[in-house]
Amino acid sequence: MPGSFPINRIYLRKLLASFKVSDKSIDAIEENIRKLHNHINAVAFASLLERYGVDEDRIKIVFRDIGIDDVSIVNVFSIVDEQKIKATFGKVVDIDIN
Repeated sequence: MPGSFPINRIYLRKLLASFKVSDKSIDAIEENIRKLHNHINAVAFASLLERYGVDEDRIKIVFRDIGIDDVSIVNVFSIVDEQKIKATFGKVVDIDIN
């Protein structure tokens, strides 16, 4: 997988709107990306979209549309899932050592 995949901002807005993402959420997604100087890695991008209600299947559509291969997409979601597990594990487990 090459290091960079460009995506047109207008295309992304239209695609997210077609997924029934609210304008407010689309604006928030764009603002998050702008804060990163318009560059975001695939794992962070997938997590960002999920946070605003885009499901995994639709995120895969976005990734395929910009040219990311299926093997790389699976790898991205493996990392996203691993991050979720680590975050949840840290919230659930409380160990008090005396």
